[in-house]
Amino acid sequence: MLDAENTQETLLEVNNIEVIYNHVILVLKGVSLSVPKGGITALLGGNGAGKTTTLKAISNLLHSERGEVTKGSIIYRGESVQDRDPAELVRKGVIQVMEGRHCFEHLTVEENLMTGAYTRRDGRAAVEQDLEMVYTYFPRLKERRKSQAGYTSGGEQQMCAIGRALMSRPETILLDEPSMGLAPQLVEQIFGIVKSVNENEGVSFLLAEQNTNVALRFAHYGYILESGRVVMDGPAAELRENPDVKEFYLGMSDEGRKSFRDVRSYRRRKRWLA
Repeated sequence: MLDAENTQETLLEVNNIEVIYNHVILVLKGVSLSVPKGGITALLGGNGAGKTTTLKAISNLLHSERGEVTKGSIIYRGESVQDRDPAELVRKGVIQVMEGRHCFEHLTVEENLMTGAYTRRDGRAAVEQDLEMVYTYFPRLKERRKSQAGYTSGGEQQMCAIGRALMSRPETILLDEPSMGLAPQLVEQIFGIVKSVNENEGVSFLLAEQNTNVALRFAHYGYILESGRVVMDGPAAELRENPDVKEFYLGMSDEGRKSFRDVRSYRRRKRWLA
């Protein structure tokens, strides 16, 4: 586990941001979070909570969807980045792995991986070395390296998307819904690889995930979003044991298993925001 939060160098700070789409629709309402160097930080919540919007605000991909950050600030390594070009953020070492994998279907697996090294200027030998590193973490990709990415499985495409991000030599990866559409065994495998990359390569992760149970087992710190607001945050081990998190996100209560639908949203918010 990581040391206490205050001993960590903070890479990314999101301070009280608001995001509006189409100049009308308020999606994020004062979201704040931080990502320490070398940590795995989980951004948790149900569908529509604002997780993907938060990641796109950080990586400056909102404008393509007619969204914008209207309040607050986003700081990376002490510099304001909310007005930076997305390509400049990539050069700074911030890479987003989009929800839904988004491989280049007509390219082979290896060609997909090599696109991740497009911005690098450290020579072919270093790129080849990192390609072998990716294959070490994802041996299945090495077996399928000449296969067209569009004909690989969902799990293989997710591995390919994460491997492509690693090929850019990132400092921080924004990982959006890595478990989406995958079998439980594959989800465990993907998260295990994320943990290994974090520990062995020093890559920091901010991952948005609906699967609270898995995310809190692998993350060091977590934030829970509901309707565009952070309603709870804390060390992952503490969140796992929190009665409200157990009841509303892990399906457990003092009386045993309980359906999320049994408790109205306003009741949760009243308890958490009191």
